Amino acid sequence: MKRDKDKGMWTLVMYDLPIKTKEDVGAANRFNHLLADLGFVRVQYSVYARYTPTQSGGRSALTYIKAGLPPHGSVRVLCVTDTQWADSLRFIDKKQQNTPEQPGLLTLFDDGE
Repeated sequence: MKRDKDKGMWTLVMYDLPIKTKEDVGAANRFNHLLADLGFVRVQYSVYARYTPTQSGGRSALTYIKAGLPPHGSVRVLCVTDTQWADSLRFIDKKQQNTPEQPGLLTLFDDGE
């Protein structure tokens, strides 16, 4: 299995889905479940991320995401290297968080909260 030079990739899925009708709510719920089934964890509301040690892992998830897109709404998928993810700035209550995030085995089981 080929690893990228940065030792891993993060795939981010960001979306804005309508929930005005019963059908829209069902489609949004199915999309959330799809992401969870693919191993994505919630980073923020409507933002999910998944770490893979190879670039091909992110590409294979994209196939399933495309197949499971809801009929309405906006979905954006972004892939970043592990180095880029680690270099991102995080703030909680206006305080910068300096603890580096490291992917680990528990990432697979984190419920995102």
